[in-house]
Amino acid sequence: MVQPVAGDPRFFRRAGPFPLSRIVECIGVAADARSGGEQLFVGIAPLQTAGPSEISFLTNGKYRDILTGSRAGAVLLDPSLAHLVPSGSIPLVSKQPVIAWARVASLFHPPPPVQPGVHPTAVVDPSARIAPDTEIGPFVVIGARVEIGPRCRIGPLVSIGDGVVIGADARIGSHVSISHSLIGERVTIFPGARLGQDGFGFDPTPTAQGFTTVPQLGRVLIGDDVEIGSNSMIDRGSAQDTIIGAGSRLDNSVQIAHNVQLGRCCVIVAQAGISGSTTLGDYVTVAGQAGMAGHLHIGQGARIGAQAGVMADVEPHASVVGSPAEPVREFFRQVAFLRRMMRRNDAAKHDTDAG
Repeated sequence: MVQPVAGDPRFFRRAGPFPLSRIVECIGVAADARSGGEQLFVGIAPLQTAGPSEISFLTNGKYRDILTGSRAGAVLLDPSLAHLVPSGSIPLVSKQPVIAWARVASLFHPPPPVQPGVHPTAVVDPSARIAPDTEIGPFVVIGARVEIGPRCRIGPLVSIGDGVVIGADARIGSHVSISHSLIGERVTIFPGARLGQDGFGFDPTPTAQGFTTVPQLGRVLIGDDVEIGSNSMIDRGSAQDTIIGAGSRLDNSVQIAHNVQLGRCCVIVAQAGISGSTTLGDYVTVAGQAGMAGHLHIGQGARIGAQAGVMADVEPHASVVGSPAEPVREFFRQVAFLRRMMRRNDAAKHDTDAG
């Protein structure tokens, strides 16, 4: 059986070692009297494999048995689990252990630095404006009047269409295609994503001989600090813009149709699809494989369950599941009722057969 490994040096850049004082400073947690002063740590590792010079973490009490047998030099965890840390380890207690873990993992495994310059195989239109400290990878194609801000990394085989604007510190993965888009700062787009292509706009012809394509004349506007997962697609607007609000996170294989507007910090999970002209308020969560009809309004803070089919507006802070989607309590009340009816029918059939 292959043991779990965090930060395999074949794939992830390493930094360190770091003294405990640097780690505590970075993540803002407290170490107890077992800290051992300036003890050095060389990296992070899962509880099962961590050694005395490595840091691990625990967020779920169901794995407490692994914790009690761990050899990790220090463990990041919730205060309620601190008493489980074995005597040879240093508890690093945080009320937000996942955030603290993210910071310590980034300390030991910082992202690779941008390598400024344009690869000789890239094709860049002379009118494009690219910050001198940006990295342009192999076989990238950059169209006319493109603007790319400082410290960006554009991966191999990326296509950037005419007029696109990309803000500072963007990370664009391989095989991404972008057109008709204005992109904010610190945006990450993972490999294979497609931004700005035609929306699904057409109408039947009067003679019923086919369809007439409706020109898609809007744009895609991406706010700051957005992440867009691999193979996700965001269509440009038809007559207005498709908007992804600042801080939002799109998982892999998400479809955002034309004129959709997402508020700030929305979360859209894998294989979800949002039909045209639907708007989502701030902090909406859409679980995997959920689908939404067009021209709906999903209120701020609403939660859409996995595989839900949303066909009507959703109130702010509501939670809905099922297809057609309805409030969680109502949905499970109906499920319970149907189960009771089935049991009664089965019992009645058994009594009839027995008679």
